[in-house]
Amino acid sequence: MDNIKDTIMEVVLSILPLTIVITILQFTLIWLPTDIFLQFLIGVLMVGIGLILFLLGVNIGLLPVGEMIGAALPKTKKLSIIVFFGFLLGFVVTLAEPDVRVLSSQVDQVSGGGIPKSVLILAVALGVGIFVGLAMLRIVFNINIAYLLAGGYGLVFLLAAFTPATFVPISFDSGGVTTGPLTVPFILALGVGVASVLRGKSSSGDGFGLVALASIGPILAVLLLGVIYG
Repeated sequence: MDNIKDTIMEVVLSILPLTIVITILQFTLIWLPTDIFLQFLIGVLMVGIGLILFLLGVNIGLLPVGEMIGAALPKTKKLSIIVFFGFLLGFVVTLAEPDVRVLSSQVDQVSGGGIPKSVLILAVALGVGIFVGLAMLRIVFNINIAYLLAGGYGLVFLLAAFTPATFVPISFDSGGVTTGPLTVPFILALGVGVASVLRGKSSSGDGFGLVALASIGPILAVLLLGVIYG
């Protein structure tokens, strides 16, 4: 019950400032048609209800399952299994990420179908999956994350020099949308679960940094798409 109350308050406090600002603008500057403003209010209510249910689902289902899977994988004592399922889970959770769907629709619309939605979604998901797999290796071998981030972004800037200019902003937006409300909780829980088994509960913080690494993958993937399509 406390979890439900906390989630409701979290959503209300998140949505209320935006609603207040737009309401003030409505009656001072923009004066939208009444039916449009009513649609906005109805939309805010629907978003609020949806976010409450979504966050409850994440807290009740995704986070515990992600951490349990992360804790179970190292017990197999097989590096290939840990890396493979890290890749697979990163791939499938990105396919389900709403933000990725929104970006692919916008890019498809702006490009006039030049960059198909399905290709962009698959590229972003593959990028996340590969780098989640690399993140599993980082946890297993206790590699300094600074080296991986430096190498990853070094590749990003190198590829950007050979990619058409229109693909560069799309690639960075692709990295941003993978830090959405579905991907982040699951990947973080997965990393903390793996690190808690390999390093012990006191060092479970080693599981953090997966999201930073995972966001590099989509950037590189879309830049490669730019090289191919460009």
